Amino acid sequence: MAKKAVKKIPAKNSAKNRARKTQSANSNEPRFSKEEELYAYREMLLIRRFEEKAGQMYGMGLIGGFCHLYIGQEAVVTGVHMASKEGDQSITSYRDHGHMLVVGIDPKAVMAELTGRRDGLSKGKGGSMHMFSKEKYFYGGNGIVGAQVSLGTGLAFANKYRGTDDVALVYFGDGAANQGQVYESFNMAKLWDLPVVYIIENNRYAMGTSLERGSAQTELYRRGESFGIKGEQVDGMDVRFVKDAAARAIEHARSGKGPYILEMMTYRYRGHSMSDPAKYRSREEVTTMRAERDPIEQVKRRILANKLANEDELKQIEKEVRAIVVEAADFATKSELPDASELYTDVVLSEL
Repeated sequence: MAKKAVKKIPAKNSAKNRARKTQSANSNEPRFSKEEELYAYREMLLIRRFEEKAGQMYGMGLIGGFCHLYIGQEAVVTGVHMASKEGDQSITSYRDHGHMLVVGIDPKAVMAELTGRRDGLSKGKGGSMHMFSKEKYFYGGNGIVGAQVSLGTGLAFANKYRGTDDVALVYFGDGAANQGQVYESFNMAKLWDLPVVYIIENNRYAMGTSLERGSAQTELYRRGESFGIKGEQVDGMDVRFVKDAAARAIEHARSGKGPYILEMMTYRYRGHSMSDPAKYRSREEVTTMRAERDPIEQVKRRILANKLANEDELKQIEKEVRAIVVEAADFATKSELPDASELYTDVVLSEL
């Protein structure tokens, strides 16, 4: 039976009530040390400022194609990464910039790829949706909805086959949760007790349809029950709860007990992509979430309230983060475009 962390939120509830119920159900708050609070603050702030700059550059025409921003969801990938170890693989969808930054991929290489430059992570040929780093155990950035779930299950299979203690961290959204390959992957993962944690980043609207309108079962952490996979719902706007749940899930998978599902209740402030005006939700809803549940502001308030750092020290962190982002943007715009001959490289042809 899946472990239930918070109660189901009826569709009629507002975002404000939804957040309040999630918070009240999590009365036993996990504690962060000073180092953890400051680390989380800096990492989430880097993701936020990087994404804001990416959105600005997209508007200037410097980034083409599709571009999906992670603004608002920073606590999910930051908390999960804090609970993982080196060697654990991560794989996600096209909303991938934050996932790359948190595992330590150079922001300059990420921004150069966004702008299609030869110094980009995929030599300027992948853009926003297709970036990889074997050195950082990051396997994409995948453009097909739900494809990363089966690929991530394959990573977990490789871990078990090779006898390592690594865990595959597979991120996907509430929209992808309805894809058929997701359930084929669940079945295989439990059948062989593969070391994988499925992380559903439930930002409520998929590509533009609310969860309640598109899913018969809205408690997504329960999607693995028929396979015998444990799951829980987590406050994905609070990095402490994310890390706490992720540590529990990763240990479950690493110890040989098989897959685990975490449904992260999060929220994206921007549309599905830069071309989405997000008219399917009210401005008041977004404003309420930003004012009351912003993951970065929550950490900032705790740091100041507990006197772990003062305003000047936090401003210094902000200054350092902004400098990194400005450097990345400057590097990207000065990098050369890939040579036309690159169209024919890194292409694998197979004979039938």
